[in-house]
Amino acid sequence: MADFGGMTPDGFRDEVRTWLAANYPAELRDGSVATDPEAVWGGRGFLTSSDPQIVWMRRMAEQGWTAPAWPSTYGGGGLDRDQVRILEQEMAAGRYRPALASFGVWMLGPVLLEYANEDQKREHLPAIIRGEARWCQGYSEPGAGSDLASLQTRCEDKGDHWLINGQKVWTSYANKADWCFCLVRTDTTKKHEGISFVLIDMTSPGVETRPIPLISGESPFCETFFTDVKIPKGNLVGQVNGGWEIAKRLLQYERQNISGGFGPGDGASGSSSDLGTIAKGYLGLDPSGALEDSDLRTRITRNKMDFDCFYKTISRVAAESRASNGPSAATSIIKYAAASFAQERWELMIETMGHQGLGWTGDSYSGQEIGAARGWLRSKANSIEGGSSEVNLNVIAKRVLGLPDPK
Repeated sequence: MADFGGMTPDGFRDEVRTWLAANYPAELRDGSVATDPEAVWGGRGFLTSSDPQIVWMRRMAEQGWTAPAWPSTYGGGGLDRDQVRILEQEMAAGRYRPALASFGVWMLGPVLLEYANEDQKREHLPAIIRGEARWCQGYSEPGAGSDLASLQTRCEDKGDHWLINGQKVWTSYANKADWCFCLVRTDTTKKHEGISFVLIDMTSPGVETRPIPLISGESPFCETFFTDVKIPKGNLVGQVNGGWEIAKRLLQYERQNISGGFGPGDGASGSSSDLGTIAKGYLGLDPSGALEDSDLRTRITRNKMDFDCFYKTISRVAAESRASNGPSAATSIIKYAAASFAQERWELMIETMGHQGLGWTGDSYSGQEIGAARGWLRSKANSIEGGSSEVNLNVIAKRVLGLPDPK
C-alpha cells in the first residue's frame, strides 16, 4: 500500500492518476475480454479467478482503495475526505470501472467500524476490502416488511452458541452470498428492544435460499430459511437486544448507496444512453433539430434537470456524511427522490419508444428496446427496496421535519 502522507492535493492527484493508468487492466479498457458480471461483487467463488475484473479488484484492494476512507489498520486506504474526493474524481474522469460493488462495503463495513468489537473488525473488514466475502442482508420477513420491528426469526442462547430459526424474504442475492448480516429476535417480550444483530455464514447447515422470479425475468431476490442454524457466540455484533440501533444506522447507509445507484444511464448529452438522444431516434424533429413533441421534450428536459440537481445534492450529502461520521435521516429524502426520478425516466423511455418499448423477445426488437421493457418493470421495485417510499416519507416527517405523530 502506497504512503501518501504529507503529499499536497495536486501531488496526490498526480500519483492517483498515474497509478490508475498503470494498473487498470487493458482488457477492461478495450473490452477485448468478456467479464463475468458477478465478478464485481467478489466472494469465495472468485478467490482464484483470473477474470480482469477480479484482477482490478485485487490491485485496488492492495491499495486499500476498495474502501479508501476505512482505516489502514484493517486494510483500508486510510485517506482523508479530500483525498477520497480526488480519487473519486480521477476514477470518474478516466471512466474506470468500480473495483468492488459490495453490500459489505456499502452497508455492513461502516456499522462494523462503529459497533463491532476488535476481533470482529479484524476478522471481517479485511475480507470485505479484498472482495473475499460477498454479503447479503437478512432484514425483511413475510410478516415484517414496512414494520420491520415485528420480525420473528428466533435466536436462542444455547450456552456455547446461538440457535437460529426463521425465515427472511426479499434477501438480495442470498443464493450467491457467502455471509448474511441478519436481524433476529432474542427477546419475545419486547418489540424494538428484543432485536439483535448477528453475522451468519451462509454455508452453515440449515441455511436454504430460494430465488424469487420477478416480472422483469430476473431473480435477484430470495426467500431465505434458517432451520436450527448454529452460529458462534462471537457472531453477535454489539449488545444482546441492541440490534435495532445498528439496524437503523445500516438502513441510512443502504438508502444513501441505493440512491447513488439510480441514474439516467450515462447521462452525458449525446451519448447512446441519454434519454434525449434516444427520443430523437424515435420521434420527429422540428426545423431547429429539437423534438417535435414539445410536451414530451419538456418532460424529458425536466427529468434530466432533476437528475442533474439530484447528483449535485448526492455529492454534497456525501461530503457532509464524511465530515459528520456517517449519513443522517436525510438519506430518506434522497432515497425517495431517487426512486421517483428513476421511475419517471423509465416511463418516459417507454413512451418515447412507443410500441417498440413493449417488446420482450424477438428479432423485431433491438436489445435496447428489450432492455427498456425489462428495466421499466424492474423500476417498480425502486419505491419498495431499501425502505418503501411511504416509510421514507414517515422518516422525513418525524426525524427531519420534526412533525408530531397523527392523533
